[in-house]
Amino acid sequence: MEQFLTKNWNLKAPKIKQIEGYSNSNFKIEDSEKKYILKMYPNEKHLANWAEAENRLLLWLNKKAEDTFPFPVLTKGAQTFSYDAKKRNIFRLLTWLDGDFWFEVKHTSKLVESFGKFLAKLNLHLRNYQDYVIEARHSEWDLQHFLEVVQQKRHFILIPENRKLVDYFLLQYRENVLHELHNMRKSVIHGDANDRNVLVQNEAVSGIIDFGDMCYSQLINELAIGITYAVMGKENPVEWALSIITGYHEIFPLQEREVDLLYWLIAARLCMSVCHSAFEKIRQPENKYIAISEKPAWDLLHKWVKINPVHARNEFRKAARFSIPAEKSENEVKSERLKSVSSIFSVSYKKPVYMERAAFQYMFDKYGNSYLDAYNNIPHVGHSHPLVVEAGQKQMARLNTNTRYLYDNLNEYTANLLSCFPKPLNKVFLVNSGSAATDLALRMARHFTGRKKVAVVEHGYHGNTQAGIEISHYKFSGKGGQGASENVICLPIPDVYRGEFRFENAGVFFAKQAIQHIQNEKEKPAAFIAEPIVGCGGQVPLAKGYLKEIYTEIRTLGGICISDEVQTGFGRLGNYFWGFEMHGVVPDMVILGKPMGNGHPMAAMICTDEIAEAFNNGMEFFSSFGGNPVSCSIGQAVLDVLAEEHLQQNAKKVGDYYLQKLTELQQKNERIGDVRGSGLFIGFEFVKDRITLEPDTELAQKVKNELREKFVLVSTDGPFDNVIKSKPPLCFSKENVDEVILAVERILKEK
Repeated sequence: MEQFLTKNWNLKAPKIKQIEGYSNSNFKIEDSEKKYILKMYPNEKHLANWAEAENRLLLWLNKKAEDTFPFPVLTKGAQTFSYDAKKRNIFRLLTWLDGDFWFEVKHTSKLVESFGKFLAKLNLHLRNYQDYVIEARHSEWDLQHFLEVVQQKRHFILIPENRKLVDYFLLQYRENVLHELHNMRKSVIHGDANDRNVLVQNEAVSGIIDFGDMCYSQLINELAIGITYAVMGKENPVEWALSIITGYHEIFPLQEREVDLLYWLIAARLCMSVCHSAFEKIRQPENKYIAISEKPAWDLLHKWVKINPVHARNEFRKAARFSIPAEKSENEVKSERLKSVSSIFSVSYKKPVYMERAAFQYMFDKYGNSYLDAYNNIPHVGHSHPLVVEAGQKQMARLNTNTRYLYDNLNEYTANLLSCFPKPLNKVFLVNSGSAATDLALRMARHFTGRKKVAVVEHGYHGNTQAGIEISHYKFSGKGGQGASENVICLPIPDVYRGEFRFENAGVFFAKQAIQHIQNEKEKPAAFIAEPIVGCGGQVPLAKGYLKEIYTEIRTLGGICISDEVQTGFGRLGNYFWGFEMHGVVPDMVILGKPMGNGHPMAAMICTDEIAEAFNNGMEFFSSFGGNPVSCSIGQAVLDVLAEEHLQQNAKKVGDYYLQKLTELQQKNERIGDVRGSGLFIGFEFVKDRITLEPDTELAQKVKNELREKFVLVSTDGPFDNVIKSKPPLCFSKENVDEVILAVERILKEK
């Protein structure tokens, strides 16, 4: 190497040290006078062409600003690069730029603003630069090729919880960026202003190295890439980005449409980076340099998904001195709603939330606020889960019809769904709401038994159809209700906290009481229906042993046992995939809804062969939307995500932690009377006195509404509306739990 350097560049006794590199070999060279960097590449035609193009660009830039960019050192033969003896490799010698790397220095507002100005000046220098080699290049690091690169490499990310973030931003890029690319200004850009390429001197950016990723791309990509690496490791990344944008815009004015895409482009660069790292770790497992930015990139990506894109857009616009789009107030939106929608469609909170979008366990309003969704059990695997969304989009583009035709995904989905149930339950009736499933279950039970009466549990809720309301104590005994009909046997809720029996074997005593009540009726029941945990009753688990006794009695009387799993099913309870499993029973019918389609309207009634066959009396059953191909694809995607991301196990782990933290809070605050639930189906009840159990409805409402002001979403329920209920998406984390607990604790201290 020494002889090679002396022969080609006349360097005398140079000191040689190999330094880190991503895809080529780099060496720091020192002789008695100067320092250089030697770059070595395989001697391949495209790399030779690229080396020439990079040298041409560097020569151009050094005419504009010396000592800011590396300068190609000509060989003794006046060439910009040379070959080794066997011409296996290409070598380029560049001047060494002094300074500390960005990652080595303390960051200040002054420094980050200078970074923005530096990038702007660089882009101004390159604005009119043309080179057919650069313009023709298709680089896998060029952000305009984000979709292609990430789709090819996403599967190398082995952790599903991480891969879903990449998939989410892939989906959002298609929706928010792709159609705008043709409107963006293009130029030759550096393309990799990362923390190991940017140099700093005297609290200002002084230079940039490594032009190996230069490309002809959208101009805004330069700024997006620079911001991405500059804000890594920052507590408030959006705030740190502002000075960069301000500095850049002062030198090279941005366009509004460019600024509006920055949030998504920064996410795209992060996704591209982690995909490349995942791939290269397999290809070059010994190369430690690859992983240097991987962890901070993942950390920022996890932080970035929590940021409301509207907030980022508005802050970025302010930094560039653009106006912020005006939004209507919540009251204006509510007034508009009431012009065409009845007020009976209620909204949550004293101050309603005007929502814009959502991602996993986070929801984003129109004003830029991010909310932690600790309440919404409908997006079971997470809001806007990319695999669920993609499944629906693809199938909708291919075929959407009704069940009068044959198509594979109906057969595949129903078979996979039934595999989650014990064998006696082996027939599926697909509908499009839990209410419709309840209605069908009642119809079939009454047909099977020839009876009308249904035994129900106090405070239960089973749907909004006439039949559902008739058997829902929560409705027929609530405001506007007309009381129990002659076809309903209403049984006391087996609640060991507020009920008549509050001891170890309480379930058996509640059951005996209920059985006596049933036996006192003149007409035997067609069915008994209950939720394993009574949601509208205040997240009340049925007392242990209760269902076994009741199911035995109902079957002895020739009736049907129905488990309403609309809220408790699909792994939410952690230890159990279905709520009936926690009670050691197998029902004759199961009602499914809400989480089944992750927000898509689908539901089902599952029953035994015997019940299904009895219903086959010549009258056709048909549901226009139940079981359509789109619903089946979405339902299958939900099952796939549950398995792939181990969400039932997560519900168990995080739910246990949640209950532990709530119990600790209960021990410190006398107003929390009870903490109960399983997995991520949790309630905690406020009382004025733990002995009398006088409910504290006012405090529960205060906590709910003040949590909303602290950007945490929960709701209240129970006969006294004094129970905070939390049923978050199953991707909820322990960190999310800590956020809820801290917020509740602060509110209670303020009381």
